[in-house]
Amino acid sequence: MTGLLYLIPIALFLGGLGLAAFLWALRSGQFDDPDGAAARILLDDDLDDERDSDVRRREFRDKRASSHGREAGRRAPDRQRMSQRPRP
Repeated sequence: MTGLLYLIPIALFLGGLGLAAFLWALRSGQFDDPDGAAARILLDDDLDDERDSDVRRREFRDKRASSHGREAGRRAPDRQRMSQRPRP
């Protein structure tokens, strides 16, 4: 019996908390357009995302290739000098 003295207020508090969360979601517009969300899943926005990621990958590769080219240009004289050194 004493367990009910603790469980009933806890249950009422949790129920009120759930009701408050539902009312907050209702007022903030979470349930305004349920059909629009169902239709948006069918759109092909993934293709645009893939194109954007391909462009980013190409830009990264180009940037990386150009930086490696500059480094290779700087290293080339060192390699030439090493090849011109007499071997022991």
